[in-house]
Amino acid sequence: MTRGLEGKVAVVTGGSRGIGRAIAYRLAREGALVAVHYGRDRAAASEVVRVIEEGGGRAFAVQAEFGKPGAVATFYQGLDTMLRERTGSEAFDILVNNAGIAPPMELQATSESAFDELIAVNVKTPFFLVQKAVGRLRDGGRIINLSSGVSRLAYPEAVAYALTKGALDNFTLAMAWQLGPRGITVNSLAPGYVQTDMNPSLSDPEVRRDLARGIALGRVGQPDDIADVAAFLASSDGRWVTGTYVDATGGSLLGRRL
Repeated sequence: MTRGLEGKVAVVTGGSRGIGRAIAYRLAREGALVAVHYGRDRAAASEVVRVIEEGGGRAFAVQAEFGKPGAVATFYQGLDTMLRERTGSEAFDILVNNAGIAPPMELQATSESAFDELIAVNVKTPFFLVQKAVGRLRDGGRIINLSSGVSRLAYPEAVAYALTKGALDNFTLAMAWQLGPRGITVNSLAPGYVQTDMNPSLSDPEVRRDLARGIALGRVGQPDDIADVAAFLASSDGRWVTGTYVDATGGSLLGRRL
């Protein structure tokens, strides 16, 4: 086992489930102290911390319900307190903006309130998380924004969700340029179809087989597939990759479905 992140502190939003949980596990295995953010499911976050600690890693949970007024400030209040207790400092090295929502709504089915919630969670939250992270991130740090393969193709089935991920991709470009002089890399990491509880239909083998026909590597992704790419971007090996849209869709964007 490598320990390439020994001495680093990583913050993973939405770290209690799905892709975020897999990223938290992987960064902890690499030696990082991991802050596992959760919104409402304290038990799930506690379980992630327990698994990490039982494996010899270090982690703690931080609660904030993103999308609600003042949630980012609440998050940093909790994070700062816990980091000071554990490290004597509020500084950290890696921010993974994974928390998000993905309701499958077409244009005519999207209400104004649903649209506002998508913007609040998927765009506003990572924007202000990064804004407040700039003074806390150590030089040479990493920001990984979880995007989506749907930001690069026509996807009317969830048009508002796709729009939010396109906005995040543009934010990635601006932050990569702004923070580059400090050696901080900023990248978008874009999964495709990944079997998590956010995609309950993928628990059906028939659905997975059908979708696999349009994926070059011939299967639906698993959370660990994305976590491994995140670990690379977070590591010293990823030091020369910034402002990039990293396609981790298994080749879903390479051609048309047969």
